[in-house]
Amino acid sequence: MTSNLERAVLGTGRDAGVPWHYGDPLAEQRRAVRGAGVVQRDRDVVTVSGVDRLGWLHSITSQHFAALADGDAVESLVLSPHGHVEQHWQATELGGTVWIDTEAGEGPEVIGYLQKMIFMKRVEPLDVSADWGVVSVVGPQTATVLAAAGYPVPDRPGRAVSLPAGGFVRRMSWPTDDAADLLVPAGQVTDTVAALAGAGAEPIGLWAFEALRVEARRPRLKYETDHRTIPHEVGWINRAVHLDKGCYRGQETVARVHNLGRPPRRLVLVHLAGESDELPEPGTPVESAGRTVGFIGTALHHHELGPVALAVVKRSLATDAPLEVDGSPVAVDDDPVTVGL
Repeated sequence: MTSNLERAVLGTGRDAGVPWHYGDPLAEQRRAVRGAGVVQRDRDVVTVSGVDRLGWLHSITSQHFAALADGDAVESLVLSPHGHVEQHWQATELGGTVWIDTEAGEGPEVIGYLQKMIFMKRVEPLDVSADWGVVSVVGPQTATVLAAAGYPVPDRPGRAVSLPAGGFVRRMSWPTDDAADLLVPAGQVTDTVAALAGAGAEPIGLWAFEALRVEARRPRLKYETDHRTIPHEVGWINRAVHLDKGCYRGQETVARVHNLGRPPRRLVLVHLAGESDELPEPGTPVESAGRTVGFIGTALHHHELGPVALAVVKRSLATDAPLEVDGSPVAVDDDPVTVGL
């Protein structure tokens, strides 16, 4: 197993330095779907402590933090005054601290926003990204692997359990129907991956994790979002936006679009032309009849679907409208997805 870990091919761009695959990315995807895969991820981590933390976060984000109990885990957004998505968090209330993990490189923006919003509240936000790492287990054998490796197993998605050395195990319902994130000290990431691999999880690269995320139509900040994105367009309503809570920045837009329906764009899975191994970069325009009607987010090769991508396109677009990316035809896949609902 160790030799397999040593064959890691590292990612580039925002995922630089993280194993992208271990030599056979499509086989890694299949193993994660049929059993369990363990993947090292690159996430920034921010903590918020202090007696006012839950009520304060409740008032400045889209999520209902005020009612969180110890061990609860949720998604949350920070919106602009006009309701556009600025930040996306996975947040966990545990041991008197809210742990926020977000995209690599986004920690300073999270801290900047939190510090700007403190006023007279008794809270202390800290960027602890250098001290912590995130490892994920995905697949139907997630709970079995965690138990075999000696880790606690939260009883359901949305719950987290503390680890003796610090950090936690958080049960997730995506990118597969069962998954878990482990927040561990940065110096223990490699040993954690090895321990989970030794307990039956196959080491997989981030390519496999991303392929499962794309299949599940789960957006990633600044891949499937831009400066105009509102939560309704990418499936974050009810997941990262609580519709029964008090006032917060951007709420008027959220309520208006929710009540009227039909947000201006929607997130879709598209099948790309297979003539070339070159895939479009995030932000590449989606065109129809010479007009730009959207943009490509994450594009990659999937073990069953072939070359696919998530795209954000105009909702007004006719279902049979011909679409092109980089001059090649693409087809929208409107099959329903149930993962994580």
